[in-house]
Amino acid sequence: MADPNARSWTDADVATATRKKPVPEGLWVRCASCGAILFRRALENNLSVCPECRHHFRISAPERIMQLADPDSFDEFGGEVVSGDPLGFVDTKSYPDRLNAARKKTNATEAVRCGTAFIKGRKVVLVAMDFRFLGGSMGSAVGEKIAMAIEMAVAQDLPLIVVSASGGARMMESGLSLMQMAKTSAAVARFDEAGGLYISVLTDPTTGGVTASFAMLGDVILAEPDALIGFAGPRVIKNTIRQDLPEGFQRSEFLLEHGFLDRVVDRQDLRSEISSLIDYAGK
Repeated sequence: MADPNARSWTDADVATATRKKPVPEGLWVRCASCGAILFRRALENNLSVCPECRHHFRISAPERIMQLADPDSFDEFGGEVVSGDPLGFVDTKSYPDRLNAARKKTNATEAVRCGTAFIKGRKVVLVAMDFRFLGGSMGSAVGEKIAMAIEMAVAQDLPLIVVSASGGARMMESGLSLMQMAKTSAAVARFDEAGGLYISVLTDPTTGGVTASFAMLGDVILAEPDALIGFAGPRVIKNTIRQDLPEGFQRSEFLLEHGFLDRVVDRQDLRSEISSLIDYAGK
């Protein structure tokens, strides 16, 4: 028998009682490749690789260093090298404003971090580019820091590991950015003459002047799966030649098939691959 004193539930009461607590923003992330909804912490524990389809998410320079280097072994140098504003460049914002915004966003002074480190006990010079900082673009400071890293590798007779992630030369510095292609390439040539081992790791994306200079000059060139690698983008090339491009054009696997890479390596195997190459080279 129904309780005559019982209160009737309205639709509003039901909605209030069954309402779930809001999900904290950023707790879940959607895979750009397969569309799976992934728990962010679980994704990070999997080195930011989708467990469903093996899509490799873009990661920052600090994450890259943490994944590759032995714990607490990275000793950074060159942090004092920063870009100026040699051209007084202004578009919708001034170049200094863009630099300041990028520094605040990334907590870094430039689009590359350089230092000595140990990878599975092997001492190396490690360079990691950061696409979050103005698209990982190469201006005067980035070129100088990479040249410093190469010179450090020569001076200490250490293997050089460069992880590229870049949209190319930095337009705000115009010709001064393009000069970094020659500068870094010349430094790599001196390193080669000194008998150094240079392992270049290409990640998504590696394009423009970075691809056209030091990124493709490694003794061994590795790439993560499905990374975009090229000089101009596929859309620009297609519009220029007015032809359809092959399936997978400018992706790691396509470049491997056509002889531009030595190996495509899953992120979870990258540390072991690099350490094995160092051992094989006797470094």
